[in-house]
Amino acid sequence: MEMTDSNAAAPESSPDTILDGSRFVRACLRKPVDRTPVWFLRQAGRYMQEYRDVRKHHTLVEICKQPELAAEVTITAAEKLGVDAAIIFADLLLPLEPMGLPFEFQAGEGPVVHHPVRTAEDVRALKTDRAIELAYVARAIEKVAAHFRERLGIIGFCGAPYTLASYMIEGGGSRNYIHTKQMMYGDTTAWRMLLDKLVAVLTEYCRLQVQAGADVIQIFDSWVGSLSLADYRDYAFEASKRLVRAVQQMGVPVIYFGVETAGLLSEMASTGADVMGLDWRQPLDDGWRAVGHTHAVQGNLDPITLFAPLELLEQRVKEILRAAGGRPGHIFNLGHGIVPETPVENVQAVVKMVREFRREEAARG
Repeated sequence: MEMTDSNAAAPESSPDTILDGSRFVRACLRKPVDRTPVWFLRQAGRYMQEYRDVRKHHTLVEICKQPELAAEVTITAAEKLGVDAAIIFADLLLPLEPMGLPFEFQAGEGPVVHHPVRTAEDVRALKTDRAIELAYVARAIEKVAAHFRERLGIIGFCGAPYTLASYMIEGGGSRNYIHTKQMMYGDTTAWRMLLDKLVAVLTEYCRLQVQAGADVIQIFDSWVGSLSLADYRDYAFEASKRLVRAVQQMGVPVIYFGVETAGLLSEMASTGADVMGLDWRQPLDDGWRAVGHTHAVQGNLDPITLFAPLELLEQRVKEILRAAGGRPGHIFNLGHGIVPETPVENVQAVVKMVREFRREEAARG
């Protein structure tokens, strides 16, 4: 798919001629659409019985590494929800393995890296020439793209350099990121070498996904909210910017997303990402002003609102849609991923609310 100038005049398209996949990609490029596209972070997950059935027989990593299974859970979730885009089922940490850093998921603890990166020698030992070992993700994307053709947008993804570096250094998730910041502050040469290696691997990983049929790449900076604005500027921004620009040169838009990032949004937008993901901690229109209207935005319903009564859920959905003001470039989503135990029927109800919103507003006008 070729990138086009988002400020250029777009040919008029009637609601009947805009396919779901095209609607999503057009919104990423701030082009007019017939209605707001919608999809969900972590839309294939434990809240869905079909996914739990697969997990009875396979670990998460086994699903990721078997393209048939990864494609199956991706397709099943997208079709059951009726969304406009399908995000490939994978895990942020998959690139660690070909870099020479194995990890595993432990019950109740999440991902664990048994030999964390703590020294310059550890960083130098990391490999950057084995990204092709992640081709199983590309094969899964090929299967999903062949299934949906142009009916849905296909989203590939990767972790952002800062977030993956923090996993590699901490050995898993963290509350305070002490080891990560110690390397940032105390051995900046090793820190920058680590980010350089990650950008090299992630660029090739994204290239595999785009070549396989991904229409858009989402870059998850899940832990970037642990940084102050000054530290983001000094230690994370340039690597993220290089990755964003490298992916855009492949001809696809980029979504850049983190949580607890209200104070970082303006600087994050300076990476040049086409779409900025917004969490739920500020109104969508405030977040959009912070990133600037030259960017599209994605979000930003609190995932726990999906447990609310439908009347309140509908109120919150409409508040977000009204805050977007009909401006081209809004993709409806959550402010983070769907959590386990979320009622599937409520997720489906949100899709229906978003689909019907423009019709309702027009009727009221």
